[in-house]
Amino acid sequence: MKDQHNLYERQYAKAKETLKTLEKQKSEIDFKLDSDPICSHLHKELRTVNLDIKITLNEIEHVESHIFKCEV
Repeated sequence: MKDQHNLYERQYAKAKETLKTLEKQKSEIDFKLDSDPICSHLHKELRTVNLDIKITLNEIEHVESHIFKCEV
């Protein structure tokens, strides 16, 4: 059980790191869109990053629930 808890903790840390990276990418794209608001390439990148952020948030929520179960 301790090994699973450690695995979930590592997954959680990695997901948080990924989320931080994705949010940085999103802010960079938003900044670029301020100067070129009709660039289709940037809008496509933004949609992709937003989807990746949602997936990562779901992963974080899932791992948090497993961590909670291990602690109880």
